[in-house]
Amino acid sequence: MKFVATERAKQGTGASRRLRNSGNTPGIVYGGGAEPLAIETNHNELWHALKKEAFHSSVLEMDIAGQTSKVVLRDVQFHPYKQLVLHVDFQRVDEKTKLHLNVPLHFEGADKSPAVAQDKCVVTPLVTALPVICVPSDLPEFITVDLSNLQKGSSFTLKNVKLPKGVEAHIRGTQSNPALVSIVPPADEIAAPAEGAAPAAPAKKGKK
Repeated sequence: MKFVATERAKQGTGASRRLRNSGNTPGIVYGGGAEPLAIETNHNELWHALKKEAFHSSVLEMDIAGQTSKVVLRDVQFHPYKQLVLHVDFQRVDEKTKLHLNVPLHFEGADKSPAVAQDKCVVTPLVTALPVICVPSDLPEFITVDLSNLQKGSSFTLKNVKLPKGVEAHIRGTQSNPALVSIVPPADEIAAPAEGAAPAAPAKKGKK
């Protein structure tokens, strides 16, 4: 994806406010062995770009005065209640440096799985994106997760996902193999008492 930016001469709170009032959004580009560069972008174009999933998880081409740089989106600050982007951060990338980025997960095939089609289980994704490490050329726009073999009573974790070539999951903390979906039996099955279970004994009345 491509977008156009302009070098920003004036900085500071007042300058940023005037910039927003004129229909532009202040931002910054850093990294890649070069000095940080203050930029501005057209707010409406940026707003619509931010609605696209790929803008958050792809290597972007930023055009400044006819010069193109490869960058990734790092941070966006929104107004607490207005439809307004307050500030945006981009990081320069090169082909040899590995990226740490969140890639969206696209879950497919759950409706065809035995868990859903036969046993009427409810399958719910627990995560929407996966943090990965890879070089820019290997960065996928999204990762497809095949759920067509889900079984009732089974679990589906990160180890069940086939990652694209050159892409490595980057999970922090002690949970190295987190669950990605929840597989819940039908509500009537959960509510039904266990077969053969003895009925509960009536409560004893205390002596008067």
